[in-house]
Parts: sequence; C-alpha cells; structure tokens
Amino acid sequence: MPELPEVETVRGGLADHVLGRRITAVEVLRDRAVRHQEGGADELTALLTDRTLSAAVRRGKFLWLTLDGPDGVAEDHALLAHLGMSGQLLVTGATAPGAERNPHLRVRAAFADGTELHFMDQRTFGYLTVVPLVPTPDGGPGGFAGTSPDRAYLPAPVAHIARDLLDPLLAAPDAPARRALNRRIRSGSRGIKRVLLDQETVSGVGNIYADEALWRARLHYARPTDRLRAGQVAHVLDAATEVMTEALVAGGTSFDALYVNVNGASGYFDRSLNVYGREGEPCRRCGTAIAREAFMNRSSYFCPRCQRPPRERPAGH
Repeated sequence: MPELPEVETVRGGLADHVLGRRITAVEVLRDRAVRHQEGGADELTALLTDRTLSAAVRRGKFLWLTLDGPDGVAEDHALLAHLGMSGQLLVTGATAPGAERNPHLRVRAAFADGTELHFMDQRTFGYLTVVPLVPTPDGGPGGFAGTSPDRAYLPAPVAHIARDLLDPLLAAPDAPARRALNRRIRSGSRGIKRVLLDQETVSGVGNIYADEALWRARLHYARPTDRLRAGQVAHVLDAATEVMTEALVAGGTSFDALYVNVNGASGYFDRSLNVYGREGEPCRRCGTAIAREAFMNRSSYFCPRCQRPPRERPAGH
C-alpha cells in the first residue's frame, strides 16, 4: 500500500498541475470508486462540476483537493482521495472521441482548459469522495500543503487521523507537538512497530518505512515502548522522518507499475532499502543475514544482530 512518500509525491504533482483549473465535466466509470459518496456518482458529479481546485493537502496517507465555487469563494468541501493499494491520479490531455480507454480508469474529470484528471485503480480498493471540511481539533493547519499555508480545516473522515512526521507542527525535532508525541508513545506498552503503524498516534508510516526506520535506530520491532528512553523514541522518530524524506526525494518506493506520480513516473527508493524485502541478504551494517518474521498479517524485516529481540518481562510485570 502506498505510504506517506508515495502519497506526498502525488500531492506535489497535483499541486503543480491541477490547481486553479475548473472542472467542467465528471464521468464515473465504476461506482465502487465512489462508494463512500452517499449520493453516488450523480452527487459526486454535481459537487465537482464548475468547481475550481484551489489547494492540494495531505495528512498521512490521505490527500485532498479543496474546492472553490464558481464565484471564487472558498467552499467548505474538498475532494478526498484514498489511493488504497493501487490507486493513481494521472493528469492527461483531453480524451479523443472514440479513443480506447484504459481498463483501470474509474473516474474522469475534465477541466476547462482541455486537460483531464484520471483516477485509475487496478485493485479497486481506493476511492474518491467529496466531503465537508471541519475545523482541526488542535487549531493547526489541516495538513501538509507544500509551501502554501493551509487553513485550519480538514475533511471530516480524516479528523481522527494523527498528524504525520512531515507535518508543519511535527517536523522540527524540538517542536512541542513532537515532544508530546514522544511522551505519548512511551506511555503505552505496545511494541514500537505497532505504535508506528497506528495512524491515530502518528500517521503516514507504513510497513516498509517502519522496518527501515527501526533498522536505522537499531531497535527490534517488538520492543515495548514503556521500556524505551525518550532519546530512543526520538531516534526512531528522527529515523522515520529521514527515511521518508529520502524516499520522497526519490519519488517513493515502487515495486511495480502501480505507484506512480501524476505524470506516470515511478519511484525508485526500493534500490536504497536496507532491510525490507532483503531476507537472507547481508546486513549493510554488520553482515548478518536479514531475518523476516510474520507480523500483523504482514512481515517484519530486521537484522538479528543490530536489532536484538526484547527480553521477556519478569513474571508479575
């Protein structure tokens, strides 16, 4: 599933290519792609037609495009996109009459200037929906919007999602929200990887980047967070920030043709992965064979020497 760097790559592409463009027509080719829209395809079409896309914002793995009305007044709705496992948002030229369509095209939005935005989804787990914006619980920006300031609103279905490590309020290691996150993580007793994957604690970190961050921090995925020092948690958060920032520069991690930017270009950070997908290969730090263990219906990759498993808790603790 796309993680923060892949979604941020798409957000940045949308910010470059679709903002300021007015939607003149919408075509839904598969109802499942708009299954979260209460009124279905007709409602989605009505809410998008004649609206202008004004900002591209992301929180964790969710991204949305805010909508302005025909008179330029900022509206209180946004087009929310979740890419699921294989969703893509591609900017293309106008579809020629009678042209053969990609079999994975689910929704097509045409702009007044002749360009189009296509929502593609091979596995159909992703979706688009127009939803109301609500105030953020902490009064801060809704999410990451590049260099553009974002209003203190976010889509209602995203209100429970925590901020991510590239968020303006969490990005600085000494930010008050970052210190509060450190304390919150250490207040529980779950394994550190479970906490990193909990989108209501910190969003955007998925299986790949959790493994990579823990390898950099030299921590086993099952280490209980109440047995970690503040400095160790800070190291994990810094490592997760670093690895996702590096992946973002590379355009994300692509193992096939599914994760692409709006221009169709795939990411290539998979060439720089240190543990994920490298079972049996030597650790690039100590040479020990990388191990893989089942974890939450997925896999965890780690170095048995650099990332020692936690000791069992004494009886009664």
